[in-house]
Parts: sequence; structure tokens; C-alpha cells
Amino acid sequence: MSENNNHNDTPAGARPPKQVRTGLKSTGARKAASKSGRSRAREFALQALYQHIVGGNEASAIDAFTRDLAGFHKADSAHYDALLHGSIATAAEMDALITPLLDRKMAEISPIEHATMWIGVYEFQHCLDVPWRVVLNECIELAKEFGGTDGHKYVNAVLNGLAPRLRALEVAADKASGAAAAAPAGDTGAPATGA
Repeated sequence: MSENNNHNDTPAGARPPKQVRTGLKSTGARKAASKSGRSRAREFALQALYQHIVGGNEASAIDAFTRDLAGFHKADSAHYDALLHGSIATAAEMDALITPLLDRKMAEISPIEHATMWIGVYEFQHCLDVPWRVVLNECIELAKEFGGTDGHKYVNAVLNGLAPRLRALEVAADKASGAAAAAPAGDTGAPATGA
């Protein structure tokens, strides 16, 4: 055998070499470098609320774990605290607002969508310095980045349905000034079945 044939011999069943991944599929989510401290706070709060919904973990244990995650230092920690602890403390009240707009039982809603809706409702109610459209857009981005394929549409429909109730003056002012974007055809604020 010549030397050239020796380096081509591979054992049967050997794996091919790993391919280098040069690009990531775009989810429509913003690039990490362009995210504000509050956007990052929402991401960490979403992860923490997910742990609470899925595992029933206590807020203090979740908080300690989340603060040790890479990148937390770039988040607005005060906003994160408000979202995590405020959402857990008012979960029942927020679910009472959300449930009438659902087309299925809350138990059938993805934990990511559920937590994202909590963040949106909490900000609508308690973070009045954040415009309602910003709350809505931030929650849609969270659902796009972390949720299922069409989860953002569901979150959008529910939060759009709650905005006129929870931010009545602001939404009315937007509509009166023509600043509010037209809702997609058929968008009544309630999610469509199968969304």
C-alpha cells in the first residue's frame, strides 16, 4: 500500500468531522448588541418566570440562580426585580385578566407565552413610564426569540386585547392622533383557534 492510501482509511461507522457553523437562522429577534438593559431584564425575567411556572420554584431561589447567568450584569436589575417578583406576587390577578382572551385553558398555554403575557400585563399595570406600544413590541420579540413558531401572534393578540383596558387613556390618545397602527384584518384582540 502506498502512503497516500493510509490517510484515507477510516474505520467503519466513524463520524464525519464536525462542520463549522458560519451563520445562524434568523428568528426575527434583535441582535444582542442592540438590546437595552430593560430588554435584557425582560429576557432574564422570562427565563425566571418560566422556572416558576414549570417547576414551581420559589422566587428567591430563581432570583439567585438567574443573577449568576452569563450576561446578567448587562440587564437593568431593578426592572428585572420588578418583573420577576411583581409577576409572581400578582400572578392570579394577571391570569384573571388574561384568561377571558384565551381560546383554550391556561394549562394548555406554552409556559413561554404565559410568562411573556405576565411580563406584558405587569408592565401595562405597573411600568407606566414604558409606552404601551413598547411593552407590546418587547413582548412580541420575547415570544419570537424564546417561544414556538407562532407564539408571538398569540401573545400579540392577547396583549392587544388588554391594552385598551389597562392603558385606556394612552391607547385612546394614540388612536385619536392616528399613531396607532391598523390591526391586521380579522384581528379582534382574541387569538384565533390554533394560533
